[in-house]
Amino acid sequence: MTAIKVAAFNAENLFERPKVFNFKDKYFGDEIMQKISNLKSILKENLYTQNRKDKIINLHKELKEYIYIREDRGKLFKKRGWKIVGVRANGISDWDGSIEFKKAKYSDMARKNTAKVIKSVDADITCVIEADNRISLKAFDASLLNYKYKYEMLIDANDRRGIDVGVMSKYNFGIIKTHIYDRISNKRVFSRDCLELEVKISEDKSIFVLVNHFKSKAYDPDGTSNAKRKMQATRVKEILNESYDLDNDLVIVAGDLNDTPNSDALSPLTSMDKMFDVLELKFGNDFSKRWTYHYNSFEQIDYLLISEGLKRYFKDSGVERRGIYNLKKLTTNSDGDVSIENQFDTVTHWTNQASDHGSVWVEFDIY
Repeated sequence: MTAIKVAAFNAENLFERPKVFNFKDKYFGDEIMQKISNLKSILKENLYTQNRKDKIINLHKELKEYIYIREDRGKLFKKRGWKIVGVRANGISDWDGSIEFKKAKYSDMARKNTAKVIKSVDADITCVIEADNRISLKAFDASLLNYKYKYEMLIDANDRRGIDVGVMSKYNFGIIKTHIYDRISNKRVFSRDCLELEVKISEDKSIFVLVNHFKSKAYDPDGTSNAKRKMQATRVKEILNESYDLDNDLVIVAGDLNDTPNSDALSPLTSMDKMFDVLELKFGNDFSKRWTYHYNSFEQIDYLLISEGLKRYFKDSGVERRGIYNLKKLTTNSDGDVSIENQFDTVTHWTNQASDHGSVWVEFDIY
């Protein structure tokens, strides 16, 4: 019999993050993202009228703490030394470049608290959401996890900010597939990737893991995020049905799906007959025990969904939330005298919390 533990964790601040995503109140980040979108639209214009040039300068002044504009060909700006004094280009044909996000520095304590969550869960396979690159995963394991994992995998995906999905594992990988090129009606399906890996837990048994980070509800100026998540959920369902015998294969869909179990957007995936939410297997419909994220309310938006073939080996599951700041306050009863949960004593401020997500884990006895 082999005891296997698998976890999914949106580490959020495990590595450097764009400054625009580093606000406690996500409203401010959304507002800045809208301004960046406005600037991007103006920069694509064929003709920069004086009014448009003024808007470019004013938006750049507002946003320069969060972005820089890289000029690859030609010049967008007039400069005097390092100071920008005007717009040189008369339209998009006069220059070529891109908007790049400036990174915020993470604190050492935030990194240590992230490591504390991962060590507390003590999974054999950890699916990491919001990681920079494979080398960063390896360095984090070496410096803060004491070489807990021998293997790491992450493929640069579709998010140009470098917010990718990856896996750290005690077991070697077999087949690895990426879905960054999947399209429906010429629209790219996955905001990051649906990273599909075979994890070889023994000579004759493998667990197949599909790691995801679906489109967020935040920053949705055109109101398409629900449809985007539904397209992603539908595509994951297709991959499961096309590639696996769910009655017998050991399959897990892991990650931050950015919506609740009863949402219409996730329904193609969460309503599948032969896929099961490990937190529902443990806690039923008691969402007071299933929540993984709190903004305005307690919600489960992080998942480990397992196949019928893997369900027969199910032993236990849960959520490690002690890396979340203010957990004691969030879980104190209405009388204010009993705290159901408390964060790690090293989590003293939202800037050094491990993440604003809990880590979902599941344990199996595989024979």
